[in-house]
Amino acid sequence: MNQNTVPSLASLYVETHESPFDARLAPSLMQGFPAEPHRRVTWHNWMSPPFNQWGFRNLARLRPSIDVQAGSGPVSAFKQALQPLDELHFDSECGLSISVIDHLIASQTDAFLVLQGDTVLFERYFNGQRPEDRHIMFSVTKSLIGALGEQLVCEGLLDPTLTAVHYVPELAGSAFGDATVRQLFDMAVAVDYSEVYEDPDSESSQYGYACGFQPAPAPYATFESLYQYLPSLRKRGSHGGFFHYVTATTEALAWVMERASGKACHQLLQEVWSQLGCERDGYFLADPWGRSVAGAGFSATLRDMARFGRLLANDGRQGGTQLLSAEALAGIAAGADPAIYAASPDFSSWTPGASYRSQWYVFNDHSQALMAGGIHGQYLFVDKPSGVVIVKQSSLGEAVSPFDGDSVRMLRAIAAQLTP
Repeated sequence: MNQNTVPSLASLYVETHESPFDARLAPSLMQGFPAEPHRRVTWHNWMSPPFNQWGFRNLARLRPSIDVQAGSGPVSAFKQALQPLDELHFDSECGLSISVIDHLIASQTDAFLVLQGDTVLFERYFNGQRPEDRHIMFSVTKSLIGALGEQLVCEGLLDPTLTAVHYVPELAGSAFGDATVRQLFDMAVAVDYSEVYEDPDSESSQYGYACGFQPAPAPYATFESLYQYLPSLRKRGSHGGFFHYVTATTEALAWVMERASGKACHQLLQEVWSQLGCERDGYFLADPWGRSVAGAGFSATLRDMARFGRLLANDGRQGGTQLLSAEALAGIAAGADPAIYAASPDFSSWTPGASYRSQWYVFNDHSQALMAGGIHGQYLFVDKPSGVVIVKQSSLGEAVSPFDGDSVRMLRAIAAQLTP
């Protein structure tokens, strides 16, 4: 971490700890018919505080969406053996010993759950969120897509050695066309693209406009859909041997998967989701041409995200049914070359000891611990040695926050505490 950030992080914790809880709550939003302008959440402001506290759990009321059905079977019940994990302390990047509850509050957590096996050890909701609310997971979505893609590889429907253009001829001439499917999986595509969320000129902002996250300002209203945007991206350098985090790469992977399988991504996920015993349908944000936004657009309840994590912890089994191949999940958990990931300082400082494999962060320094992470503080953490699954849904005001490194430290500290 930059030394200038360290005292800032410490002061943020102190400020949060000392401020009244009511002062941290967003104003009552979307009240009235219609809501008053200062309480109104819209397509234009739903990603900005304080409106994001409502927007992140109600995106389907603002934008078109595609359901991932929960299925007609019974809900998979959890046992409960609650533990005071909120009192657990971990070592912060700023040098302080921080309690779990102080970090949850400071990092604008909306919902947090710790599951071990089939037993809920800790579950808490904040900022008006309820257990039945579906919260956007942003880039945690990538990891769901990665698991589904590896399943297609195991089924023989997708060949990781072939190029993207083999499956999607429309990508010819783009940055993705001559990249292999494996390079798409592992973010090793040499694409001229900057993932800078605050810059309206960045390629990631253009991605956001194309997929419908936010309305495009007039100078940027270039692409009607992701299907138009992805072929426009150009190559810079040679593919492979590096880690370059690009949300559009996940979208190219999803397009390849859809062509290889003959099924849309929401259909691929529904084949699994509908057998997990979920409480509610999940849903994808739909781009303007009705395509699932596979890089950042999935929403689900806290407990249903934990059910997906439990599936991974159980090597792809739900009860007596193998929903995902154990071989596919073992391949993800094996990770990749940590030296490649370590060469990206922003990422390696956030998740030290990790590598990146199949759209998952894999902690090579701790056997088979997987993490999916999304902007504004979304996490799905699966620690296979302890059987612990942790879900964090948040509404941080910044896409990338000073609290991000500590969120990872907290997740790992909880798993370590619960490891037999």
